Amino acid sequence: MSFEVEGKLHKKYETENKTDSFQAREFVILVESGNYPQYVKFQLVQDRCALLDPFEEGEEMKVHFDLRGREWQGKYFTNLNAWRLEKASAQAAPPPAADSGGGFFPSPENEPASDGGGGGDAADDDLPF
Repeated sequence: MSFEVEGKLHKKYETENKTDSFQAREFVILVESGNYPQYVKFQLVQDRCALLDPFEEGEEMKVHFDLRGREWQGKYFTNLNAWRLEKASAQAAPPPAADSGGGFFPSPENEPASDGGGGGDAADDDLPF
């Protein structure tokens, strides 16, 4: 299961060696969602731990992650395993321009030029009614 979310890097932790052959690194992003901010913790494992190095706390980022769950001694655990990190500014699409269509209402400056007749000749009026 692959997901992605954008947010601000709130906290990054150092890489921890869990065993001789396994390392993990955790980080938290702040996601502004609805009325309440969400602090979401992710983990990077093995060679992916270094993916967090170029990011600074407070920086906007996009996290691609997998949802993982497991059972151990009758208890259930859920991890959000990040596998790709991107700077949000590099991926953020610019907002649509006002004059690119879609809901644009022209201002008087965008009004087509007229001959100043004011009465509207039938020759100038190409409307079918």
